[in-house]
Formats: sequence, structure tokens, C-alpha cells
Amino acid sequence: MTNIPEKPSLDGIEARWMQRWDADGTYRFDRNASREQVFAIDTPPPTVSGSLHIGHVFSFTHTDLVARYQRMAGKHVFYPIGWDDNGLATERRVQNVTGVRCDPSLPYVEGYQPPYRGDVPKDHRATPIGRANFVELCHDITAHDEQQFEALFRRLGLSVDWSLVYTTIGERARRVSQRAFLRNLAAGHAYQQDAPTLWDIDERTAVAQAEMEDREVAGAYHKIAFHRLDAGGAPTGEALLIDTTRPELLPSCVALVAHPNDERYQPLFGHTVRTPLFEVDVPVVAHHLAEPDKGTGIAMICTFGDVTDVTWWRELDLPSRALIGFDGRFAAETPDWITTAAGGEAYQQLAGLNPKQAQKKVVELLAASGEMLGEPRPITHPVKFYERGHRALEIVATRQWYIRNGGRDEALRDELVARGNELIWHPPYMQARYSDWVNGLKGDWLISRQRFFGVPIPVWYRLDAEGNPLYDDVLVPTEADLPVDPSTDCPAGFTEAQRGQPRGFVGDPDVMDTWATSSLTPHIAGDWEAPDGNDLFQRVFPMDMRPQAHDIIRTWLFATMVRSHHEHGGVPWRNAAISGFILDPDRKKLSKSKGNATTTPIDLLEQHGTDAVRYWAANGRPGVDTIYDEGQMKVGRKLATKLLNATKFVLGIGDDPGDAGITEPVDRAMLARLDTVVADATAAFEEFDYTRALERTEAFFWWFCDDYVELVKGRAYRDTGAADVLSARAALRAALHVVHRLFAPFLPFVTDEVWSWWQQGSVHNQAWPTPAGTWADASMLDPVSEVLAVIRRSKTEAKLSQKAIVSLAAVSGPADVLAQVRSAEGDLRDVGSVREMQFTEGTELTTSVTLAPVDAL
Repeated sequence: MTNIPEKPSLDGIEARWMQRWDADGTYRFDRNASREQVFAIDTPPPTVSGSLHIGHVFSFTHTDLVARYQRMAGKHVFYPIGWDDNGLATERRVQNVTGVRCDPSLPYVEGYQPPYRGDVPKDHRATPIGRANFVELCHDITAHDEQQFEALFRRLGLSVDWSLVYTTIGERARRVSQRAFLRNLAAGHAYQQDAPTLWDIDERTAVAQAEMEDREVAGAYHKIAFHRLDAGGAPTGEALLIDTTRPELLPSCVALVAHPNDERYQPLFGHTVRTPLFEVDVPVVAHHLAEPDKGTGIAMICTFGDVTDVTWWRELDLPSRALIGFDGRFAAETPDWITTAAGGEAYQQLAGLNPKQAQKKVVELLAASGEMLGEPRPITHPVKFYERGHRALEIVATRQWYIRNGGRDEALRDELVARGNELIWHPPYMQARYSDWVNGLKGDWLISRQRFFGVPIPVWYRLDAEGNPLYDDVLVPTEADLPVDPSTDCPAGFTEAQRGQPRGFVGDPDVMDTWATSSLTPHIAGDWEAPDGNDLFQRVFPMDMRPQAHDIIRTWLFATMVRSHHEHGGVPWRNAAISGFILDPDRKKLSKSKGNATTTPIDLLEQHGTDAVRYWAANGRPGVDTIYDEGQMKVGRKLATKLLNATKFVLGIGDDPGDAGITEPVDRAMLARLDTVVADATAAFEEFDYTRALERTEAFFWWFCDDYVELVKGRAYRDTGAADVLSARAALRAALHVVHRLFAPFLPFVTDEVWSWWQQGSVHNQAWPTPAGTWADASMLDPVSEVLAVIRRSKTEAKLSQKAIVSLAAVSGPADVLAQVRSAEGDLRDVGSVREMQFTEGTELTTSVTLAPVDAL
């Protein structure tokens, strides 16, 4: 029984099927399934900081293709979705749409309403509000954004179980993140340290190595004269010249450094020189990282100008003379290492300035004193920035929390590199990016952030008799008490009245880096050690698939590997499926900031239809950057439309043949070819090569429509119950039954639409097709198609209708090939309007066509 619409259309099918899938629970996960029956996906939670872009459509479609295949292949697919809604990106979003900023010193205001919601004037100065009010606004804004995200992902046809939604700021995420941190702390994997830290002076927060990027910026070399000293410490009148791009750090200079093999400076090693302006004596030291061919070959070590300064400071055991504070300004008081009146006077002209202002002032002073030779020489050079920042990072001394990641432990580094060998990488070459990142680490993972909307570091510190924190006396909650907020909750044995009081306590004010939370997505999604005792985690972990983009291998993938290694002693998933970027026609990455990503995902879905956009995405192979191509989306829509029309055509040919046998050689050969396609598509999907699966399926489908259907439709339409007629009808329907399922992961809306015309239930809950293995050899199809092509081409070249009569089609070729063509002679004569066919043996297949006179038509 069929229910075929009179005029099938793609318009509006998304809304209808989204509602149907939701009502029927089509993609609901069975929590009773055993681990062996489950395929679990560690879905990437997109950052809730505005809107989704076409890259999300691209990569999330790839994940969904695999999920749909695995479900049809018999697995219970655990496919959750999460929103990464904590961290700096969210705070910026809230600031930009409400016109507020957080000031933790301010009290909570009941019923607070921000000055704006959406369009903040450019000249508006942010309104300060207390932390509690700011966090409330963060929850409010992200909840609205998450609704928009869900609507887009539903429209994209993602087959997630929407009952499994989580957020990285939700109670479960806070509980899981704090439990993992406390266990890291107890095991010695987490520690705190007062050390040089890369610092974003605008956001006033520490930044981890994985969050930095190099940007080429304009700068200048300044040639500066240090003063040589004799054995008694008096100036000799000789200058020692250095080149620096950061003359403002002269008051923080702790040494000059040259390469140990540099003969120019070997006589100076162990001697002392005096800094210009500030008159501080510093040693000349040797280190292999000094570059003899850079500048004058000798450099000043300042605390701290860059990460190399940190290395020199640590390895050469130099003093710390950091002057730039958390606010990005030079300290107001003259430091105690500047002891001369002239040096103090010079420093006071820098006090309170930011680095750019200080640099200008130092250059003026050096020029006036004659200690700068020549003019600054312009250059461009790479400078470290926070990936979301606007000003170059500074290095300040702060107390921060770290998790050991192999950056300072060679044995742990080797273990984590080896973990990469336990994963199956798709594509395999992406493993090198992981290994290179781990081997290149310079320090442990800094996880604390001086922000507001995040998971709190779950510790307090005991205060001494003078009210100073005893950082070595860490107070921790029990796991049963999680989640906690040390800014409002009290440690066991204390009362709120003791907060901030001598011999009382103080809560750690920091929150975790957002990667420290999202590194636990398998645990959050799987409800690790849930309070209600459910065993979901045991049914899904380790997960089967981590899908993600290649640019966050160094962050999300590696961070998750670190957490799983520490907690479970193993990998968190079996497969890493890596997507590429979307590029514009000039092969530049699509980006809003570059102005080449102006079309929104919803615009594309409405213009071309979801299945068409998914078709374009599916043509992007794992790990390969893909051109943004609306032309390919148009091809996808054409394919979906063809599936509608071909299905209607096939189902409209006569009555259902029921269990009629498929007896004709060409029908059996077609199904044999389809068997090969099924086998190839299955093998491709098992290797996560969804693009190959689509290519094989699509190629068969167009051949099926253009050649096979045309070839047999005359026979199929005959109004008899003859065996050859029923064979054609049964073969057409058998192929359609398989093709609908092969296309289902790629074109979910149109396949469920056409499936519903003649089958029960959703195509997405059907079994993935398997080769029948009972059909004849498919080799006869190529010569038959070749003969048909010659007949068609002859009519086209003669500018005649394909219904034009062929008086004779003479076919020559090897005997076995002729036998194959002869077995389809009746169908060829029907489709080509051929009156007579002649067969003669020859060395190769050729066809000669004689068209009947036009008046014979």
C-alpha cells in the first residue's frame, strides 16, 4: 500500500519531520543497552558566545552522518549535546549585549535589570555590577542563545537525543569538574605555584599556552648602551651595546646573556655591567638559547619580556624584578633594587604608565642621556597574544593552579604521547599534530582564571593570626558536598563570621579555565559517579568517537586525554574523527572577523534546504579543508528532488509485485551492482569515510535513474502478469528499498519522506542494508549501458527526439560480451525504439546505429 502525494515537494518537510521524530522518540537512547551494544559520541559543546556559523554546520553534520549509520547498523547510539557556556567568551558576550561589567566588590541588587539588551551604544561606559548580578545575567543571556542553538541544530537534522542536553556551567558540570580537580589534587596531579604567568591585561586573567597565538606586529629595535665596569665596580667608559624591542623593561633587567661559544662576549662572562638610566649592576651570563646572529648577539634578560626570559630566569637562577602589575601598569613605587637618586628619578617618570606609554618615555630618556645610539629601526615580529585578546600578553608573577601534563615531566610526556597510539585517528596523519604538540610543551597546564562566570576552584585557605592566607594549608570539601562555591560556602568547621578574619579562612577567588571543564565532557555527558547511583557512565565510557576540528587537538583533545590518563589510566575514546576548516574561493578560512562569512547557517538552510546543505558538508572528507560552495548545495537539492521524483515514478509503476521472483539477467545484474555499492559504503562508514560512502551511493543512484530505470520501464509498464514484468517491478522496488537506506544518513528529511510513502516507521530506525550475495555477476551492465549510450547519442547528434525510431542497431564484439548485450535485447529495443538488432563477433564492442527516415516516425 502506498500513499504518494500528487506533487511531491521538498518545501516544508523539515518542520514536519522534526516534529515527528520528536514525538516518536526516533533518536532516544536506550539506557538499558549494554556497553557492547552502545556507540557513544563525545559531542563537542559549541561555545555560547553569540551565534553558530557555517563551520558548525559542516563539522556537526559529519558527526551526525556517523551517528545515523551506527544506529542503522544496530548500535544504541549515545549522542548527547552540550553547550559550553562558561568562561571569558560568554562574559564578553554578556558585556557586549547588556553594557555592564563585573565588579566583585559591589553587593547583589535584587531584581537588577541591565541598561541595554542588544544594542549598546559605542560611547557607553560599562556599568559596574556585583558578581552575583553579573552571573545571573550570564545565565540569562546564555539560556536565550542556547535556545537559538538548539533550533538551528534541530533544523540541521542532528539525530541527538535532546533529553541528554548538558551545559558546562550546570550543576552536573560543576560537580564533575570539582570532583576531578580534588582527585587530581589528592593524587599530586594538581598543584599551585607562584610563578611567571602570561597575563592578558585587558581581561586581567592568566592565559595557558594552548590559548596563545603569535601575531605579526610592528615594532622597532633600539640600540642601547650598557656601561662596562672595572674590577672595583667603577665605569670604564666603554659601552656594551644591545638591541631590544622592549626598552621599557630596562628597570626589570637582571642580566645580559650571550651564547657560550660566542667569542666576542666570552671574556665578559662572569663580569658585571651597569644598566642605562636606572644604574643597576647586572651580570653577563652564558646560555645556549642566546642567538649570536640576532641584533648585536647579546641580549638583556628582563623579568619578564617573553617566555625565553622565563627560561633564562629559571635555568640561570636569576632574581625576579617584575614591575608590571595585574592592571598592566608599572608599579607606583620605585623598587628597592634601584638605589641611586638618578635611577629613582628616572623610574618615577615610568610609575603608573602602561607598557606602550613607558616605552615612549624610556626612549625619550635614553635619547636625552645619549645612551641610545641612532634612531629606532622599524621591524615586524611575532608577539604572543591571547587568542581572543586585543593587546600583547605581558608576563606577571601570580599564584595559579596547574595540572601536570608532561610539560615539565619527560616520563609523563612520553606516556601521553603513547596514549595517542591507542586511538584510531581519522585521518591517520592528524596524530602527528597531537604528538608534536605534546612534545613541544614548555610547562604544565595552567587551569585557574581570574574571571567570574566559571566553575569555582573548590578550596579555601586557612588564615594566620595576622589574616594572611596559608596557601600550603588548603581546605577541601568532601565529594558529597559538591558542587561548592568558596565565595559563599564555608569549609567544614568554620562559620561565615570567620571569613576573612585572622585564624579564619578565605575562599579561593578563581574559577577554572573553560578547557578544564570541557576536558571532562565524557564525564559530564555520562553523569560520572552520579549522586542517584545511575550506571550510565559505565555504559558509555570509554566512548567510541571524539569528533572535533583539527585546530583544537592541542586544547580540547589533549586536555581530555590528560584528564582520562590521570583518572582512569587509559584513553577516553577509541576513535578521533577530525574535521577540516571551511575556506572561501580564495582558500582563506571563513571568518566573521575577515568579512568573508556573511551568510548565516539558517539562511542557507532556508534557501537550499537542509538536505542540500548536508550534502555539501558530507562531500568534505575527514580532516580536509573544504571550499564553501553553494553550487554544490544546489547539486544536493537536485539530488533530493530526484529522489522524490524517482521514488514516485517507481512506486507508480503497476501494482506491488509482492514476492515475485527477480528472474531477468539485467535485473539481477543491477542488484548485484547494488550489492557492491552496499559493501563499499559500509566499509567506508566503518572507516569514518562518509564522503566515500556518499560518492558510491550517489553514483549508483544516478546510473540507476538514467540507465536502468529507462532501460526496464517499458517492460515494467506492460499490463501483464508475465514473469519478466514482475521481475522488473520487484527489482525496481528492491533497489529503492536499499537506496533509501543508503541515503538516509546524508539526506535524513527526504529519505524519511519517501520511505513513509510505502513503508512503516522511520527509515532511520531500519537496519542498514547488507549485500544479498545471491545475484548474478554485474559485469553485463557496462556493455548494455555502452550500447544504450550510443543509441541515445546518435539521436542527439541528429537533433532528434529520443523516441525517434532506429531501423537497425548493429552490435559487434566478443562472443561473451554479445551474449550479455543479447540478454537485454528486449529492454534495449524498448527504450531505444529499435526495430532490429544484429549481432556479429568482433574484437571489441562497437555499435552502429541506423536511424529510420523522419517520415517513418
